Amino acid sequence: MSYKQLIEGQRYQIEAYLCEGFSYREIGKRLKVSHSTISREVRRNRIRDNHYLPEIAHAKTIKRRCQAAKYGIPALTITFVEFGLSQKWSPEQIADVGKIIGHPVSHEWIYGFVQRDKLRGGKLHKQLRHGRRKYRKGSRAKRVIIPNRVGIERRPAIVDKKKRFGDWEADTVLGKQGTGAIVSLVERKSKLYLIRKVPAKSAAEVSRAMIGMLWRYRRHVHTITADNGSEFCDHERVAEKLKTDIYFANPYSSWERGLNENFNGLLRQYIRKGTDLRTVTDKQIADVERALNARPRKCLGFKQPTVVFEELRGAA
Repeated sequence: MSYKQLIEGQRYQIEAYLCEGFSYREIGKRLKVSHSTISREVRRNRIRDNHYLPEIAHAKTIKRRCQAAKYGIPALTITFVEFGLSQKWSPEQIADVGKIIGHPVSHEWIYGFVQRDKLRGGKLHKQLRHGRRKYRKGSRAKRVIIPNRVGIERRPAIVDKKKRFGDWEADTVLGKQGTGAIVSLVERKSKLYLIRKVPAKSAAEVSRAMIGMLWRYRRHVHTITADNGSEFCDHERVAEKLKTDIYFANPYSSWERGLNENFNGLLRQYIRKGTDLRTVTDKQIADVERALNARPRKCLGFKQPTVVFEELRGAA
């Protein structure tokens, strides 16, 4: 029989069989494990006078496993993992970057490391992204009529491929009712994510923010794709100032702006739903933007959006 790790209940069975005078081979047959497993179990976990107590044996085994988990990974690698978690990187991102910089560790180990930390009262688990977005059931709001709206079906086909630099997606993230909103923009090829807080979710405020956010990059704004919210009714002003074309996704089709939706989900790790945005400073917004753009992205070969954006900007 092959070697198998014993569970706690089997240890109580071993104690009973030993008291009855059974051999290791006979105990192994009854528990359907190798006799060498039984021999090793008793030898490693017995106490004084060769007594075998299952509760002591189980405690010793758990202790050895914890020590193996702690010391099996180099201290510098653990420090890197903790740094990655503090930056809210996912375990997969941490694992792949670790391979590149010489600190290899699997994402499964990272999840286990976080779980063990949680059981010890640690806080690392709070750095992980939790849950899925929930949508309210019920009647939908009355559809907004956007003046001179151009649908996504008229958008150039090249935008769908995400191969051209300079195609953007736009959206807004709401704070607690009446406390403002966050305008978000993401460049589809480099995944650069820009955010800015506005005092109100109005067309005037949102258009002003979009122009301000993209002004320094205006040479690299070919298209912007937005949803059908009333905050984008002033799109013609944005298009005129930035010399770009703006298209609108189909109603209730968030997947047509999937990249922006994904980043807005990441934003919620830092600014929770229902937050009073009046308590969030512009510096905090800038810090969150910087952190998200410093996150290695799998779709970029685990490069950072900031690095890729500047590379593409320099080559354009």
